[in-house]
Amino acid sequence: MADRSKRLISIIIPAYNERDNVDELARRLRGVFDANPKYDFETIIIENGSEDDSFDKLMAVHQADSRFKIIQLARNFRMDGGLTAGLHYADGDAAVIMTADLQDPPELISQFIAKWEEGYENVYGIVTRRVGTSAIRRMNSQLFYYVANKLTGGMIPRNVSDFRLIDRKVYKTINVMDERNRFLRGLFAWVGFKSIGIPHERPPRVAGVSGAHTLKVLELALKGIFAHSYVPLKLISTTGIGLSVLSVLAFIGLVIRTLVWGVPFPGFGTIVALILLMFGILFTMLGILAEYVGLIYEEVKRRPNFVVRNLVGLEKTAGDGAQSAEASR
Repeated sequence: MADRSKRLISIIIPAYNERDNVDELARRLRGVFDANPKYDFETIIIENGSEDDSFDKLMAVHQADSRFKIIQLARNFRMDGGLTAGLHYADGDAAVIMTADLQDPPELISQFIAKWEEGYENVYGIVTRRVGTSAIRRMNSQLFYYVANKLTGGMIPRNVSDFRLIDRKVYKTINVMDERNRFLRGLFAWVGFKSIGIPHERPPRVAGVSGAHTLKVLELALKGIFAHSYVPLKLISTTGIGLSVLSVLAFIGLVIRTLVWGVPFPGFGTIVALILLMFGILFTMLGILAEYVGLIYEEVKRRPNFVVRNLVGLEKTAGDGAQSAEASR
């Protein structure tokens, strides 16, 4: 890393169809830059395969302020793919990751930096309240954090989003973890380091429509749980053993009943119900196995986590050929 008179903070922001938020995002980030004159800043915005003119808006921001740099991906690689691309090109002494919709308040970055200066290497935001979010979305979030926290043995804290500041040693450690099924929130928790949370309210989007629909959130939640917990696999064995024990006890009970009261009245409905129940459990277990096999399949293919189309204000680094095909500007 080149010598610098000030420490550099890299801000990583994936953006998908965020044309209406770009200018306000840049304005508020400049306010953060001005409020922290002891540091240099670079903002790496990942244009994540948008279908609107987000890239053109970002180009105008870059031309007005070279501290705003752009990675244009070849298509949408979801949130974690965009973050992976941004962290790959980051060069800061610390990196902040946040969303482009301003639901992660940029002004909180100053508090993150203060905690970083105290020696914390992973400073994350804890969402105490989600303003302007539907009841279903709030319920989904609470359910995900509860399940993920329980199944990972408390590794993934409750109500902790991706919004955080991480020291250089943390994100460089994450960069060398070449997983294809990346759930960065889980990886940040897994690597450890000295961590602290800062509570904050999550405001509504400034503009635009959220792409985090229920099915997409559910898919992300399942990926995060399966990527960081073996409990669902253990559940299969536990269920099998439990059902076997119940079957033996039921068989003993039927034998005793037959000896005492004679042959019981045939229960056709009960038999059908039990068969349907067992098939339901069986296919649920097979579904869990299929999810893990799918994760293994993605890892074996070893496809890149992102593909770069253009770099603006950034230089190609060694090893980029494996996961980018960019034309640097």
